[in-house]
Amino acid sequence: MINMGLKMLFSISFFQWVLLVQSVEPFVYDVNFAGAVGDGESDDTEAFKNAWNVICCSHIPLGIFRVPYGQKFLVQPLTFNGECRPKNITIQIDGILIAPSDPSSWKCNDANCNNWITFQHFDGLVIQGSGSLHGQGQKWWQMGCMQNKVLCSSQKAAGFAILDSKNVHISGLTSVDSRKWHISIERSSSVHASNLNIKAPEDSPNTDGIRIQHSTNVTISSSTIKTGDDCIGIGDGSKYININRILCGPGHGISIGSLGENGRSETVEYVNVRRASFYTTENGVRIKTWQGGHGYARHIRFEHISFSRVIRPIIIDQYSCPPYQHCKNYSTAVEVSNILYNDLKGTTSGEIAVELLCSESVPCKNIRMKDIQLDYGINGKIYDGHPKSHCLSVVQSWDEGNVYPNVACLTKKLSY
Repeated sequence: MINMGLKMLFSISFFQWVLLVQSVEPFVYDVNFAGAVGDGESDDTEAFKNAWNVICCSHIPLGIFRVPYGQKFLVQPLTFNGECRPKNITIQIDGILIAPSDPSSWKCNDANCNNWITFQHFDGLVIQGSGSLHGQGQKWWQMGCMQNKVLCSSQKAAGFAILDSKNVHISGLTSVDSRKWHISIERSSSVHASNLNIKAPEDSPNTDGIRIQHSTNVTISSSTIKTGDDCIGIGDGSKYININRILCGPGHGISIGSLGENGRSETVEYVNVRRASFYTTENGVRIKTWQGGHGYARHIRFEHISFSRVIRPIIIDQYSCPPYQHCKNYSTAVEVSNILYNDLKGTTSGEIAVELLCSESVPCKNIRMKDIQLDYGINGKIYDGHPKSHCLSVVQSWDEGNVYPNVACLTKKLSY
């Protein structure tokens, strides 16, 4: 009787375990189930919306929205809203998403009209896969602002946007030829992006790889970014940003800013950029602020970075000004302080390798350089040319170890 009771108990427990396993099996919904054609020509926007509604409204703990491998899906601007029943959702993109190529065929009545694909109001989201997003920005880039008022008037047009979200993981995807920014992270926290491949022609305007604004605890790692603008741009309201193992180039480098335009008060702090490699970029690591602004850029570390044929490897520029205008000096400026450059090495193809142009009224302070070696070189060869540094209004700052070229405004820190 005891053995029979134990057997019955084991059977009941095993049955409950089977039910538990089944209950946590993810619910997978393929966009083809909702009528997507996937031929790259038919408009699959409504099928994507319907597939998302199925996932979002389902009584399930885990949902997977799947874009299958081997198909191309033409979609108009889409917004995925994270206010759903499932608490954990994965967007699995293994196919190819294509934006409309002609600006006149762009259909959008949404509040996020300037973005192509938007994810907003999520707490727990995974976006992953081997697929790609083709923004088809060529015709947009060719248009002047008189023809292209929507894009030119928007400072936040992105191919792929994460808005007002937290606990988001993005990995594996490729973004090609976005109209403007490729990926935008705004008003979000705990966002982790890795193994991304972002590319656009070197002469494509405003095609930043990743733009971060008003966000905290963001990590970007192990990614390749080749664009016509900043590989990564870190804007106002950003803090605790970690960038690691980025291959950048061509492009305009990794930038903090620009900050303080039109007298605004803007801030960035606690940024770490480590183990990045820059190849044939216009800039390397840059901090850029506007004259007359307010706020600060502080507690920023650039470490273990390599340069190859970079025109301006190290830049702080507090004198940003609208192009083709003569700008006067202002009595206010965004404060730049507590900046570390440690173990930055490689070649420059420009005359000025280190450029620290700080405000006369609000000087840069606590700028530290350690073990810097920037030689003049092209195609991997080092030549006899001697790169220079340019320094203005830097106080309470020093260098340590070997720093080449010499930066005259830094005090030598002696080791005992």
